[in-house]
Amino acid sequence: MSTLLRNPSARIAIGLVAPLAILLWWQAQSQAGGTRALAFAPLGSVADAFAELAASGQLFDDALASLSRAVTGLIIGGIAGVALGVAMATSRLLDRLVGPLYHAIRQVPLLGWLPLIGLWLGNGDSAKLLIVSLAAFYPTVLNSYEGVAHVERRYLEVGRIYGFTTAQRFRLILLPAALPLILTGITQALAFAWIATIGTEILLGSGSGLGSTMGLAQAQQRMDIILVAILVTALLGFTLNHLFARLRGHLLRWQGASA
Repeated sequence: MSTLLRNPSARIAIGLVAPLAILLWWQAQSQAGGTRALAFAPLGSVADAFAELAASGQLFDDALASLSRAVTGLIIGGIAGVALGVAMATSRLLDRLVGPLYHAIRQVPLLGWLPLIGLWLGNGDSAKLLIVSLAAFYPTVLNSYEGVAHVERRYLEVGRIYGFTTAQRFRLILLPAALPLILTGITQALAFAWIATIGTEILLGSGSGLGSTMGLAQAQQRMDIILVAILVTALLGFTLNHLFARLRGHLLRWQGASA
């Protein structure tokens, strides 16, 4: 079995077993008649819906809108989260002032903020972007704080011996040592931002995006369009995570060299 798994073609074939089984089961359910025919759209109808949305340009526009919203929220929330996490880890006063508030606020589920944010900002792009930014903010604060706070003291002692300034200690010691956890926080933030993007688009409804298309298709009982939007959402989410994993591996390539 281990020899088989080392073969790339075999790994791909094994990985396709579960998706193909699900597709066969789905097609069988769609032909069972009754209410199942409505709940399980035939695969041919899903393919037709994909062609329809792609030809009209709606699918591309929705995917681009969701991607733009997720990436923008990730950048805003990620930068703010890393900055606050590092600042709290390096300043005991700031940690005592801001830490309790941060830990209290992050206990509120993101969707629990929607009624309040809806009153403040309505249900437009600003409200969606704020929720996505918060989704990216929480994990980056936590992981950045943990990364910097748990840097081994001996590394800092080496910096003092060499007479490093505060900026040099941060750039040459704290940041490289904390980078693995910081990048872990950004990886989590990417997943949360993508989930929050689709979720807010479904719940708030207005504007373009894959989530908005899902919500509209549900109201129209277009299961084929819902499935197309779900599949594109999954594909884009997988691609984003894969690309960031490659970037993370490149930034941390020194870990393998030092092992």
